[in-house]
Amino acid sequence: MYSAKIDGEPTTFGTSGMLYQSNKLMYDRTTDSLWNQFTGEPIAGPLASSGIQLDFFPSVLTTWEEWLAEHPDTTVLSIETGVYPPTSYTHEWEPFAIYYDYFASEKTMFPVFNRDESLPAKETVIGVGIEGEYKAYPVSAFAEEPVINDVVGGREIVVVGSSTWGTGRVYERNGRTFSEDGDGLRDAGGTRWTITEEALAQVDGSESLARIPTITSFWHGWFSFHPDTARYEPN
Repeated sequence: MYSAKIDGEPTTFGTSGMLYQSNKLMYDRTTDSLWNQFTGEPIAGPLASSGIQLDFFPSVLTTWEEWLAEHPDTTVLSIETGVYPPTSYTHEWEPFAIYYDYFASEKTMFPVFNRDESLPAKETVIGVGIEGEYKAYPVSAFAEEPVINDVVGGREIVVVGSSTWGTGRVYERNGRTFSEDGDGLRDAGGTRWTITEEALAQVDGSESLARIPTITSFWHGWFSFHPDTARYEPN
């Protein structure tokens, strides 16, 4: 999830229909430059090699059920778009969904030449990038370790995940070590923390720890653009 502002000026983006490393290229409607949606950088057109990078926001891949339970006052994008009928927006696991065959297969739709076989190509990972260092956390690891205390790019982080929903959120931890405690976390000193979209917050509101933006993707996508990535090994 990126800001739709280029050097502070708002614009809108569209799908170019082109791919690089089996990953979508979008374009901005101000300059018609092509953008790598994995890095938020322009790769062709007037803004290529400009050094511009879109601001990056935290997001989470989850289910409507889980999201609504945590955020009952949320708004939702309507599927009554006027472009496609609502029946076009079916669950990916239903046989008549547009991408059912793609998600059911281990193969990629288009060639991906920069690969690593240490995980299945379509294993879902939470990708973290800090100070030029990258690390991938397989969602499957969360079944045994829903809370992972780690260090990436010299910064202490905690990964809070769910293998059931494929959910992963990452926060700074500032020297603390966290463990699971109901629907929240508890640090080694016994203080309880609440998980929010913006930050980890002490229950009494006295302190908070910032959330770190991440990318949820297939392993082949993450590795294609970060071939020097580390990979978390479950204990």
